[in-house]
Amino acid sequence: MIDKLGRDITYLRISLTDKCNLRCRYCMPEEGVCRRAHHEMMNEDEVVTAVEVAASLGIHKIRLTGGEPLVKKNIVSICRRVAAVEGIREVCLTTNGLLLPKKAKELREAGVKRLNLSLDTLNPEKYAYITRIGRMEDFKAGLEAALEAGFEKVKINAVLIGGFNDDEIEGLANLTMQYPVDMRFIELMPIRSHDEFGESAYVPCSRVLEKLPQVLPVPPDGGVAKLYRLPGAKGNIGLISPINAHFCGECNRIRLTADGKLKPCLHGAEEFSIKGLDYDGMKAVFEQAIWNKPAWHGDLDAVNRSKAGRNMNEIGG
Repeated sequence: MIDKLGRDITYLRISLTDKCNLRCRYCMPEEGVCRRAHHEMMNEDEVVTAVEVAASLGIHKIRLTGGEPLVKKNIVSICRRVAAVEGIREVCLTTNGLLLPKKAKELREAGVKRLNLSLDTLNPEKYAYITRIGRMEDFKAGLEAALEAGFEKVKINAVLIGGFNDDEIEGLANLTMQYPVDMRFIELMPIRSHDEFGESAYVPCSRVLEKLPQVLPVPPDGGVAKLYRLPGAKGNIGLISPINAHFCGECNRIRLTADGKLKPCLHGAEEFSIKGLDYDGMKAVFEQAIWNKPAWHGDLDAVNRSKAGRNMNEIGG
């Protein structure tokens, strides 16, 4: 479907849960989330109906996110049913990777083509700090399981945080020399109140190019990342700059939260509820939400905060 600004919306990101087995400092509060009643959240059938509606409107790429989607007991069933929807060409999943040793093979067999894993540091102590409760060895086991399962593409996402991991850019980039993965650096986004992240934490992705002068540009792959490659690497380096070089004019995505709210813009306050609606009701709301997708998300920096109104774990990125 084309929005009022002429953008073709072909990509739906669905948050399956706001729960997570980590507590990353830029994503969710230390105490976790307020537990909601089961009936307040999208169930499996509603998620599949939403995907069917989306496909009827021309959306062909689905990304399942959270929170942490692998904490859902029915995650494999959801993936299988979503992948089977007519018109859906690609099902992707974003995960912190810790539960992949038990789930990777099943997910691949269920139709998930691509995985994005989250890793902000190679230092075990810093990993424990930024995730509050995570262990680096668990991530490594998840990465190995993902590679063994044979996904078409595995990407690793690092949130670039000045004073925390901008001294590890070279090390993180070198993962593309060791593994057949893409390494992507994403600018820190000022969502909700991150009091521990001061102005110096919001560094541009151009910092990566300063640290890696040897990289060579490569053609885009249809995503929002600007792509580069280390000589001899097995994968690309991607730079995603929602703050310093926003891509709102080319944005082709819409988001669905775990409690059934369509968000035309990650950083926008506007939400459209589809929870409890039938196919026709959902379709009408999808059409309204897509048509009203805003031109851009407005200024974002340490002073100008996101208007999202939710923590990242409640939106799905």
